[in-house]
Amino acid sequence: MRVDALNHVSQIYQPAGTKKVSKAGNVKKQDAYEISQSAKDYQTAKKAVAEAEDVREDKIAYYKDALASGTYNVSSQEIAEKIVSKYFDFQI
Repeated sequence: MRVDALNHVSQIYQPAGTKKVSKAGNVKKQDAYEISQSAKDYQTAKKAVAEAEDVREDKIAYYKDALASGTYNVSSQEIAEKIVSKYFDFQI
């Protein structure tokens, strides 16, 4: 290995010259952000869901009373139709 070649290689990687850049005053920039319209829509929907009731007490009370009094009847035809519709909706 030639030593002078090593010296030449080290000169290639030396910085050519540094330049000092002065700052143009004390300019203070603040970060800014903007929320997209789809994100705003999502926030609105999420807020509406959070404010909605989880349980519909009026329906629960109706079905409890109907079951307790024995007036809640579902026809076998309705049950069969639901089963068949769920079966065909599930298959693609």
